[in-house]
Amino acid sequence: MSDVHVLCKVADAEYLLPADHVLQMESFSGATKVPGAGASVAGLVQIRGRVVPVLDLRVVFGFSPIPPTLDSRVVVMQQTKRTVGLLVDSAREIVTIPAGEFRPPPTVMTDQTEGFVKAVAQKGNRLLMLIDFTRVIGEEHIDE
Repeated sequence: MSDVHVLCKVADAEYLLPADHVLQMESFSGATKVPGAGASVAGLVQIRGRVVPVLDLRVVFGFSPIPPTLDSRVVVMQQTKRTVGLLVDSAREIVTIPAGEFRPPPTVMTDQTEGFVKAVAQKGNRLLMLIDFTRVIGEEHIDE
């Protein structure tokens, strides 16, 4: 696990994504809707000549979607051959957290978040949750 993470906000919580899986971050003004796609699929965007599916983390995590703001970002992630954009409310900070500072999330949190959060860390007075990227994108979302 990398010590460097991209910190992003969804609703009022702060989440971490491993920086070694982040290809880039882009402003988000909208996406092309995909007919028949699930509610969590914001659509497709073209980023640097590449078509990327975008998942709205607000919807994935059970919150209501919101219209894009100036702070909205698509964090383009890649793991193995999968490339997916994650729509977040904001993403502007890079933080370094040694692997030893992460703790398993409380059981009640694991049960209610469908395993989307795989660890938690405290940085000052902030509680940061490490997103399980593989769990979030799920097999059914990607057909590359």
